[in-house]
Amino acid sequence: MKILVMIKQVPDTATQVKIGSDPKAIDTAGITWIVSPYDEFAVEEALRIKEKRGQGEVVAVSLGPDRVKEALRSCLAMGADRAIHLLDPAWEQADTLMTARALAAVIKQEQPALALFGRQAIDDDMGAVGAAVAELLGWPCASWIMEESVDEAGKAIRVGRQVEGGLELFDLPLPAVVSAQKGLNEPRYPTLKGIMGAKKKEVKDIKAGDLGLAAETPALSVVKLEMLPPRPPGRIIPGEVADAAKELVRALREDAKAI
Repeated sequence: MKILVMIKQVPDTATQVKIGSDPKAIDTAGITWIVSPYDEFAVEEALRIKEKRGQGEVVAVSLGPDRVKEALRSCLAMGADRAIHLLDPAWEQADTLMTARALAAVIKQEQPALALFGRQAIDDDMGAVGAAVAELLGWPCASWIMEESVDEAGKAIRVGRQVEGGLELFDLPLPAVVSAQKGLNEPRYPTLKGIMGAKKKEVKDIKAGDLGLAAETPALSVVKLEMLPPRPPGRIIPGEVADAAKELVRALREDAKAI
């Protein structure tokens, strides 16, 4: 059973992000890059499916500049068998739809039984690529899953999505697109053996032309990035409790208009 896992390289959550000299982009100097955490759940689940079935292939796929190979190597160190890097200047300004078209083309080329995504990337929080890929492929799609089970024949997958008080269960025929939510599993740490072995595994570069994709202009573009305004200082209301409570209610109603 072949499984493709789509991953994205994003700034580490501990990184202090700054806007670059071009207000349409962040300053990448000094940034530590990681695999988006939700994508790690997807990689881990793909590895568990392979291990449970005792056979198969897990392929990590990502789109982005040269530095993305580091993220793909991390997936290989976790246990993925090989990686595909969508690397082409034509994708430098790729929006959600362009990215989805590129990933869908790779999936058509590879013909996996299952395509796994993280529920969203933590940099832009769009959360739309997985569903867009499923639409382009005409495959069933389930998002934000907390449980999954592939049947013995490898023809269907049962997934569980959290709702208030329990799980919604869905049966999807394979091939399908599924996106992982936190709680699906606990991603493993790469071992030293895995890290060393990752250096020998294949990372294949693919260009837009290799997928039969023509150059296109993104439909969505960044106009400007702005930092959040500084948070105003808190206010302390002095006086007796009863008087302070009345003043708090008045301030919330009249000043803040929160109630």
